[in-house]
Amino acid sequence: MPQTVITIATMGQGLYEFTNEAADFVRACGASEGLLTVFVRHTSASLIIQENADPDVQRDLREFFQRLVPPSSAPSMGWIVHTQEGPDDMPAHIKAALTQVSLGVPVIDGRMALGTWQGIYLFEHRDRPHRRDVVLHLGS
Repeated sequence: MPQTVITIATMGQGLYEFTNEAADFVRACGASEGLLTVFVRHTSASLIIQENADPDVQRDLREFFQRLVPPSSAPSMGWIVHTQEGPDDMPAHIKAALTQVSLGVPVIDGRMALGTWQGIYLFEHRDRPHRRDVVLHLGS
């Protein structure tokens, strides 16, 4: 079964689309049908499939998660114990727990069966830049 690891460089919190890299991998595999599994090897980042046409969707998602899980330095987050790595660390773990670290995308006729406006994103939950490893695996 073909697989690869891609590394996505992030510049802080936000969504980083890698649909094209995933499509290139599927195309290179030469399979007409299968299931693409996408897995991120980190506990403070996650994966989502989301609209890739209007950047306001990404902005609104970032804002929603910021309001839902503010930094541990916010007064409402005084209950957090894990703070050694900074005020964004434990909230990043919570955001990752609320989203997904693995996605499955059907492959039909050699292409990912994504909808017209769907893209695959790494959702970075930490403030500082990171290099995130994402495993792509195409199974039958």
